[in-house]
Amino acid sequence: MNKIEELYSLKGRTAIVTGASSGLGLNQAIMLAECGAKVFALSRSGKVKVEIDRELPSNITFQTLNVSIEEDIKKVFDEIGKTHGIDILVNNAGITKRVRAEDMPQEDWNSIHDVNVTAVFNCCKHAYPYLKKSEYIGRIINISSMASYLGFSEVTPYCSSKSAVMGITRGLAIEWSRDNILVNSVSPGWFPSEMSQQVMDEDRKSKILNRMPLHRFGRPEELSPIICFLASPAATYITGQDFSVDGGALAFGF
Repeated sequence: MNKIEELYSLKGRTAIVTGASSGLGLNQAIMLAECGAKVFALSRSGKVKVEIDRELPSNITFQTLNVSIEEDIKKVFDEIGKTHGIDILVNNAGITKRVRAEDMPQEDWNSIHDVNVTAVFNCCKHAYPYLKKSEYIGRIINISSMASYLGFSEVTPYCSSKSAVMGITRGLAIEWSRDNILVNSVSPGWFPSEMSQQVMDEDRKSKILNRMPLHRFGRPEELSPIICFLASPAATYITGQDFSVDGGALAFGF
């Protein structure tokens, strides 16, 4: 293995990706597997929900997990961890709903925070014993959002929850810095996904595209590489950071 392969290969690692039945999570799971990791792609459905134009690597296992139930997280993570260990955790599962703040039902606020915040923390907590023992240095990569930095109308609970993800990332990065674990987050801009389609209309689409210097939506394969990088031996001196992959949106003034 040459130096470049050494730096970027994930051979020998075990990775968990939540929310991996479609969209960005599925692409992340596939690319981590293509880099050599044994990947457990977890989701409510436990299977691929969309048509894909590539062959699935043999080192991906699709499995059911409802991240809203802490007991289920512990059970599944213990099953994986005790048999394979856990070296990489990608907290990708997330939900949103487009409703004006004054009309937001309490149950919707709660469900968004249950999945986007509480579940992220619980996944980290129950992966911790295995990540701590990783011979490759354990990695947690939380999927945050531009909504951690910017306000967007009619999705205030989502903005709140993704800001919390960044807080969890920084807090755990410091607390677990001596426990063989690196914790970072990635903030995607606008990528086509089931979730983004829920809040998209033509007016919002036009505003979004005009807000991005690259004036186009991202492709899943333009996000997954930074996940693989943060999981790799090339990123052993990076922790507590957020990486925006947003077509320049956060940099845009006028």
